[in-house]
Amino acid sequence: MGGLLGAALGFPAVIFTFALVVVVGYWVLVILGGLGIDALDGDGGADGTGALGAIGLGGVPASVSLSVLIAVAWFGTFVGSAVLGNDGFLIDVGLLTGAVVVAWLAARLLALPLRRFFPDEKLPSRSDFLGQVCVIRTGRVDAKFGQAEVTADDGSSALVQVRQTGEYDLRAGETALIYDYDSDGEYFFVMPSTLPNHGAR
Repeated sequence: MGGLLGAALGFPAVIFTFALVVVVGYWVLVILGGLGIDALDGDGGADGTGALGAIGLGGVPASVSLSVLIAVAWFGTFVGSAVLGNDGFLIDVGLLTGAVVVAWLAARLLALPLRRFFPDEKLPSRSDFLGQVCVIRTGRVDAKFGQAEVTADDGSSALVQVRQTGEYDLRAGETALIYDYDSDGEYFFVMPSTLPNHGAR
């Protein structure tokens, strides 16, 4: 038992031992419902971007990729240390390098079939706001000034810059229709959502 504990707490396994404790604690909380599976996805999430995406581990939640990396690397260094013992620094470095490479291969192989279960998240685009009704949040809207609040399809709201040609009297609290976007000025063109009825002459 002492030899196994020494292997777990000795170099190079100790690099991954404490990380493995964190991983086990994380998945216990996930199972108990205290955390969501995406709680550790600060590095690009499941969209394949970030450092994990750069090394071929994108497309799945970072929590899954990191868990596999840490678990396999720990197991490799632990078994290697238990079998070979601490026979020298160069052997330990070689063991560490080999374990990391094997862990990366295992995580990449696992990511391939799992990607179909984590489709890329569609990021909101400015074009999504075209045709939407917004609420004016400034005292006026003219050709040079104005802001409005618009609600996206996912329920989130955003405060956007809006402009109008000067034909309409748009004030705070009124609703307006977003009908165009100026990419140079980065603002939307709006008009009243209901045009005034002047009546027939």
